Amino acid sequence: MLILVITLLVTWLIVAVIGFAFEALFWLAIVGIVLFVGTAAIGFARRKALHR
Repeated sequence: MLILVITLLVTWLIVAVIGFAFEALFWLAIVGIVLFVGTAAIGFARRKALHR
């Protein structure tokens, strides 16, 4: 599970960087940031639940 979350975080970070690199794809950067934050929050919540 942790490997999947890390892979998704890296993927969303790459998508955000590509979006910022090309100004025409600025929307891609926004989507990448939103997905990065969402994945990080879900991963943190599930990891916290596993330790209970």
